[in-house]
Amino acid sequence: MGENKNRSKRIESIDLLRGLAMVLMALDHTRYFFHQGSAIFLPTDLDKTTLILFLTRFITHICAPVFIFLAGTAAFLYGTNKKKKDLFTFLFTRGIWLIILGLVLNNFLWFFDLDFESIQLQVIWAIGFSMICLSFSIFFPGKVILTIGIIIVAGHNLLDGISMEGNSLKSVIWYILHQESVFRMGELRMIRISYPVLPWIGVMMLGYCFGSLYKKEVLVTRRRKWLLGTGIGSISLFFVLRILNIYGDPDQWIHYSNFTLTLMSFFNVTKYPASLDFILITLGPSMLILASTESIKNKFVDFLVVFGRVPLFYYFLHIFILHSLVVIIGGNWKEFIFNHKPFDSVPLGTYELNLWIIYLVWILLIFALYPISKWYMNYKVRHRDKWWLSYL
Repeated sequence: MGENKNRSKRIESIDLLRGLAMVLMALDHTRYFFHQGSAIFLPTDLDKTTLILFLTRFITHICAPVFIFLAGTAAFLYGTNKKKKDLFTFLFTRGIWLIILGLVLNNFLWFFDLDFESIQLQVIWAIGFSMICLSFSIFFPGKVILTIGIIIVAGHNLLDGISMEGNSLKSVIWYILHQESVFRMGELRMIRISYPVLPWIGVMMLGYCFGSLYKKEVLVTRRRKWLLGTGIGSISLFFVLRILNIYGDPDQWIHYSNFTLTLMSFFNVTKYPASLDFILITLGPSMLILASTESIKNKFVDFLVVFGRVPLFYYFLHIFILHSLVVIIGGNWKEFIFNHKPFDSVPLGTYELNLWIIYLVWILLIFALYPISKWYMNYKVRHRDKWWLSYL
């Protein structure tokens, strides 16, 4: 009985971390849709940003790495009592499904463009592609998967100097793997590779190996020791690499006469594609969160766990709500209904808000999403026999 209880807590701590990432993700997307500067400059543009805006973006960096890393962990836990071929089938088909969702549903929700003139390959696409790669790698021994994952994450920045141009097949393949880029497919359709997949494949492999820490026979004390060691080691390595300013990120930090600018430059790591420094400073603290929350049980934990157990449902729902509010509040609903103009083609309207209001909108959004997310979580629990729920 004691072991079962501990096992429940272990899984709940993973859901807690995923839920925290989901909540922070909503902050970043609320800023994107509503903040008055989002259409003009990036929050990481040190020539235009402010410290608070930069930090608002920086703390949300944790979302994609945690989401993809824990997708690998969930794959391991799902396959614990299953044959390899069954796990392969699940991961491969779910990866295909996520790519389809990323191309169709995700792009529609982000742009409300019925003609799909602009297609962005974002985080859902990256998870799907990485999951397909993971489906083949599960047949390797665990140490081999771990080694490949480490080599990809630690070594992919050696490829930063390779740059492609144009729409050739070779260029497009490279864009998909390791270069954020935009290319055209025909005269009317533009495709943007926002999430080059190579580093994320490595992250998901590491997440899959990480799942072994949650096997039934692993003691809580041993797991916490590994979590603390990995977390502290990752953060320490980040600071070492960043101070040396030689490897780990394609953009070196700059020492300004202004301390605030220097600090922002130091932590201004590259997400597209995710650099080694980016992965270290996001997954490192995540390990510490897992180590410190495993035995915690309170209402706040229960609140976050709800979002962590329905991440895909939550993701699409919150994008739909945010974008719909932008269209309605901005007075652009007629443009969408009658001319089906996407968000980016509609002139900025009255929905441009200051940052402190963004935080208020974010908090209201989270509380609005909680009841329906909890309903769906309970629905999944009551209908475990429905196979298709594992794909949502």
